[in-house]
Amino acid sequence: MIYDLRIKIYDLKVMFLTLYPNFGLNNFIFVAVASCIGCISCSGKRFTPIQQIQLFQPIQPLQHFQPNNNMIQRIQSVYLLLASLVIFALFLFPMVHNVYVAGVPSTIKVTGVYQDVNGAQAHTESFIALIAATAVVAILPLILIFLYKNRKQQVIWCYGYIVVIFGYSFWMAETMKSYTGGVSLNTNNFGIGALLSSISIILVLLAAKAIQRDEKLVKSADRLR
Repeated sequence: MIYDLRIKIYDLKVMFLTLYPNFGLNNFIFVAVASCIGCISCSGKRFTPIQQIQLFQPIQPLQHFQPNNNMIQRIQSVYLLLASLVIFALFLFPMVHNVYVAGVPSTIKVTGVYQDVNGAQAHTESFIALIAATAVVAILPLILIFLYKNRKQQVIWCYGYIVVIFGYSFWMAETMKSYTGGVSLNTNNFGIGALLSSISIILVLLAAKAIQRDEKLVKSADRLR
């Protein structure tokens, strides 16, 4: 039992072993409290043994700050949302433009082929399968956001989604080639849509890295507790 607040090294060891058998972050807070009380003792103020024991009851200062596995994550959710919006933007921006299909200036989007007819651009052919695939690929990152309760699974699905985008991009390129007749394209012929799938891959990769950092942070916090 401690009989005064002139705390010695031996007293601290006894208190650590008695109050906190598993040494952790709380002990550092305990040391800080003990040091402050030790300073008070220098002024001559003394406590009864019962008061001293009450002062050193175990505390749980971190119980309100424990990582919550159920919370929606921050920056990775933003990355995944942006990845989804980038894919949706394929409906707006062309993959290639100013190319000649059957001798007519044309623009190719994921929605189909647009050609100049009588001075106006007309939608001459639709890519039904590609439209459906684009919608699915765009929605998937939004679904990944809500897998936050299992970060390991979320990371696996992120990398799986990157593989899906590679396959989707290959399909999109082959569709474009089939309608341009294998004509060599210049950089001036490529539209913004040709870059969007690559941007989406980068965003999902950043999201996966952010999720992995959160997982390491939670494990470190668990070890400290």
